[in-house]
Amino acid sequence: MKETEVDAERLSRAALARLMEPQDAAGLALVQICGAADALRIATGEVAAGAGLEREITSLLADSGSAGWAGMAASLKRWQPRIPDLAPERDLATMARLGGRLIIPSDELWPIQLSDLGIQEPLCLWWRGQEQPLPGADKCMALVGSRDSTSYGASVTGDIAYSLAQRGFTVVSGGAYGIDAHAHRAALAGASAAVPTIAVMAGGVDRFYPSGNEDLLRAVCNQGAVIAEVPPGSAPTRYRFLQRNRLIAAMSAVTVVVEARWRSGALNTAHHAETLGRAVGAVPGSVHSANSAGCHRLLRDGGAVCVTDAAEVAELAGSSGTGLPESRQSGAEVQDGLTLEDLILLDALPLRSTTSVEKLCSVAGLGPESVRAGLGRLGLLGLAVSERGGWKRGKASA
Repeated sequence: MKETEVDAERLSRAALARLMEPQDAAGLALVQICGAADALRIATGEVAAGAGLEREITSLLADSGSAGWAGMAASLKRWQPRIPDLAPERDLATMARLGGRLIIPSDELWPIQLSDLGIQEPLCLWWRGQEQPLPGADKCMALVGSRDSTSYGASVTGDIAYSLAQRGFTVVSGGAYGIDAHAHRAALAGASAAVPTIAVMAGGVDRFYPSGNEDLLRAVCNQGAVIAEVPPGSAPTRYRFLQRNRLIAAMSAVTVVVEARWRSGALNTAHHAETLGRAVGAVPGSVHSANSAGCHRLLRDGGAVCVTDAAEVAELAGSSGTGLPESRQSGAEVQDGLTLEDLILLDALPLRSTTSVEKLCSVAGLGPESVRAGLGRLGLLGLAVSERGGWKRGKASA
């Protein structure tokens, strides 16, 4: 690919990353079929999409196992509110000012293990850190777990992460409080590899989240890498946390859950790892600790191998992940069963002040009809309330 073509591809992918949510199956299929530059022209309405293209996308989505889509017209309506916000040159300038960069799949620095995600491979990665190759999956180990970790979880995570880093492995985690933070901190302390740790963020890398981990994440930038698939300024929503988990799993040969409650998001990362054929490990804890209930669930259901130290984690790097069975239903919550669009809309609703339908269209990346219909559904569940013509979160979503 010529340099001018690479530049056009980079700008297009930067724009598409702001136009579309992570794992937007229709958008990713459009890019795969048409290429990023033409996909951007179609998505912004500059070029019309023909019936043949719609059939190709339908076929590709079916082949990849993605759920049925509502058609190109619905996707265009969903993307339209964000078109005025597209400014890829500005986003790239922001990254340059931060000493960061944008990498795309055609770059030498692109982590090749992300291609295992198939159609769900990210459009691009926004990256802060030293410009050096990120290690392959065989040298990466993911450590994830509860945000409200116990002293036991902190101790075990520190021991494993430090020892893995000493052995030359890169520790991958999500930059959050609790287990994530302990994993990053210990990996930095034990660093012997060029990239001792990688933090995969749910929001833009221009602002470190959570703010209480700012000093830690700056240290990760200086010695390792902080990456995200969403552009600068993007807020870390619940949906984006779930989507970034697939990147943590795909980056790593092994995903280890140290502490996790019964409904922990760390179990979502383990599920992604299993789906990709990666190994999954779980650290056992006290049977009296709610923080280890999710780990014991993985072990009992056969979805993970019991691990207690770095040597056992390293052993798993050469094996395939074992299958996680269908997860059993735990206590139902009112958010359970929401469609993807309703979950994104719920994330976009403010907690205290109200907002308009037009603003929700832009923030959620949905068309007006979808937003109004979604607000009706969320309202019936008590997840959204209307006040003085505006909308905000309902008490049921607290």
